[in-house]
Amino acid sequence: MGRLFLVQLKGRIYVCKSCNNHLANIDEVVSKTFHCRHGKAYLFNTVVNVSTGVVEDRMMTTGMHTVTDIYCNTCHQIVGWKYEVAHEKSQKYKEGKFILERNKLVDCDGTDVIMGVQGAGSDIDDP
Repeated sequence: MGRLFLVQLKGRIYVCKSCNNHLANIDEVVSKTFHCRHGKAYLFNTVVNVSTGVVEDRMMTTGMHTVTDIYCNTCHQIVGWKYEVAHEKSQKYKEGKFILERNKLVDCDGTDVIMGVQGAGSDIDDP
């Protein structure tokens, strides 16, 4: 098995709540109006430092989607999912995008994140 290289993001970012692994720039948020089983979820154009699981079809509130769970590359916790295929024409905009579950994230300034130290999170941008 090869060495794992992690991308270090700059600016305001979201990190994994369990291990502070960098996951996404706040600028990559498409929408904060999504929901998951555990509460709020955010739709992102891109995320980093994640691995994908098995591709499967899931019935969601907006119809059938083909998705894959995404896992933090450092602590291996499920942090959300990736939309592979949206079966409803009105949902095609989700294809190739990522959902991160809000309860699995901490938002912070990327320069202040130290691996293994829990950052302080806030929802100052949330309505």
